[in-house]
Amino acid sequence: MPSKLIFFIICSALVLTTLLYGAVHQPILALFYLSASLIVILWAIEGFATGKLRYSKCLLQLPLVAVILYGIFQIIPFGYIAEIAGVGGIPKTISINPFATKLAVVHFIALLIYFASMLAFIDSVKRIKTLVFLMIIFGAVYSFYAILQSVLSPQKIYGIYELPLGANPFGSFVNRNNFASLIEMIIAIPLAMLLTGIVPKDKRLLYGIAIGLMGIALLLSGSRGGLVAFFAEILFLIFFAVESKGTKGVILKTATAALFLIVMIAGAAFVGGETTLTRIAQERSELGEAVETTNRLHIWSVSLKIIASNPVFGVGLGAFPQAYTQFDTLSGAERVEQAHNDYLQVLTDAGIFGLIFAGFFVAYLFKKGLESIKTNNEFRHSIAVGSLAGCFAVLVHSFFDFVLHTTAISLFFLALCALTVLCGQSFSDDEIVRFKKRKRRNNVTKLEEHSATFAAK
Repeated sequence: MPSKLIFFIICSALVLTTLLYGAVHQPILALFYLSASLIVILWAIEGFATGKLRYSKCLLQLPLVAVILYGIFQIIPFGYIAEIAGVGGIPKTISINPFATKLAVVHFIALLIYFASMLAFIDSVKRIKTLVFLMIIFGAVYSFYAILQSVLSPQKIYGIYELPLGANPFGSFVNRNNFASLIEMIIAIPLAMLLTGIVPKDKRLLYGIAIGLMGIALLLSGSRGGLVAFFAEILFLIFFAVESKGTKGVILKTATAALFLIVMIAGAAFVGGETTLTRIAQERSELGEAVETTNRLHIWSVSLKIIASNPVFGVGLGAFPQAYTQFDTLSGAERVEQAHNDYLQVLTDAGIFGLIFAGFFVAYLFKKGLESIKTNNEFRHSIAVGSLAGCFAVLVHSFFDFVLHTTAISLFFLALCALTVLCGQSFSDDEIVRFKKRKRRNNVTKLEEHSATFAAK
């Protein structure tokens, strides 16, 4: 029973964190942390009940553990800062904002709990299928709603939450780039299932509709980073999902992928009109002036200065906003919270150690992913290709935006990482399926033998 509840919490968290504005507000984050605590309690209950603590030995968890320990190290006081303006006794830490670093550590602990529980409790093909179909159905329905909202009330989320002038919401996200990153992760799975040919003929239209809705919504979001990541994802899928045997099959599946792209672009142009294409070509505020906070080149240049000043240890997890103000040469009228490049922010926040942790995570993910893709099980092969493609798309998108700093996106990303790893394992329901097929083939063989004997008589 605890195992089922934990799996239910995982599935619910994926949906609810997305619907609740990406889980970036403090009350929603508090609920997210409470749900992680509940998983730990249920995990302990299950361990006591069975007499065995369930856990995964996957090394992909180690970088998250390392980040947590490193964040704790960044807030250890090494002496005190000299008295300034009569204020003394301020601890001297690596982090220039210890409170923000503490919050970041708590956040990483919650993400680690979810990731570890995914690896431990998604323990059957049935649960993998449940999670996959939940993602596909949710992605299609959510995209349909986002398309309607973009037409009826583009500046109001759910028609209630009105954002200030200059904000660019889409779906339930305040930032359209977050919506694009979510969809590019989800859409990879049904695309991989179609391209690998595991979808029955009578269900291909349904999958096509789901892919079409998600693709149109992605283009309507107007995220240029999302568009680049999506095209990279398509190339990844064609390379890994399309079998090289048979020229006709390769051409057919490549043409299918191209057809989906054309349909998505045409659908986006039909629904969004000129505004969609204009948004992709140009980024301006409603007043026609460049917005300082979206000037990525300037933000990146400031980020490089931060890295140069703290190359080894970084300025502290979550302390980027405070570090940015020290090197910003603009007016400072707008507050910059993120580096608009996840890789740069890893270096600003955690220095060379952060680069080592992130590099190990990505390298090991692709190592396990390529192993999972080689599995002989068609379903798990397909999901492994789709999951790894979704991870690849987000990693490409991270060059242009701070998508992995949003709770819902990071949770979905970890779910895809878990699926990528798990699809390389064998499960008891795999054996049942193979046994049934083998039994059916044996029955056919016996029938043929009886027929031959009867004919001889």
